[in-house]
Amino acid sequence: MRFHRVKVLRRLPHPGRGFTQGLITQDGTVWESTGQYGQSALRRYRLGAQHPEACAPLPPDLFAEGICRAGDGIWQLTWRERTALRWHPGTLELLGAVPFNRDGWGICLAGDHILTSDGSSELVRRDPRTLAPLALVRVRCEGERVDYLNDLEWSGGLVWANILTRPYLVAIDPVSGEVARIVDARLAGEHHWDDPQAVLNGIAALPAAGEFLLTGKNWHYLHHVRLVEGRQRKNPARLLATGSI
Repeated sequence: MRFHRVKVLRRLPHPGRGFTQGLITQDGTVWESTGQYGQSALRRYRLGAQHPEACAPLPPDLFAEGICRAGDGIWQLTWRERTALRWHPGTLELLGAVPFNRDGWGICLAGDHILTSDGSSELVRRDPRTLAPLALVRVRCEGERVDYLNDLEWSGGLVWANILTRPYLVAIDPVSGEVARIVDARLAGEHHWDDPQAVLNGIAALPAAGEFLLTGKNWHYLHHVRLVEGRQRKNPARLLATGSI
């Protein structure tokens, strides 16, 4: 297992300071899924912009969660409504919706398949066209379950995930489910003493190897970070334990 910390290369505006549930980027454009009932939306903006250039609100009875680009569309999960929405990435036109068999948290395109999280220690491998479940991946760190897996990203052949309420990222082998890397992301954190919900949530891989955008719910910034080697840690599973939430 390898350990990393983050080096913050720059801090960029977080347009709208949304309740971030999902984050993806491509060619300088960012798509962000923001949550909360009555406030959920899919937003698009240029990296470094102060304001979104487009925003598609969801019906008030839907709580938006993770997003990923797949083919010519963007999948957006909903939390407890068991519905996934498909959007046009340019116009943000709603292209359709499909039923979803679990609570929705994170989602990423991992090679030929999609992987999703639901806040447990399990990832579900899915068909990228229909989101039909195909297989289950149980995530473990030295034999211990890793619970509260949240936003997901695919980079370097690994699934990267943040853990709800913890300032760490994990990189997961998509076949075995074993945690291969742990990232201490505290240097990219923000302190919002009056907002207990303002936690890390939002990972987007950048073209340079080992570089990501990180943000959180209601955060001021998108943090452009690079992974650097960190010190070895004993009992890594204990680092990731969330206790009761």
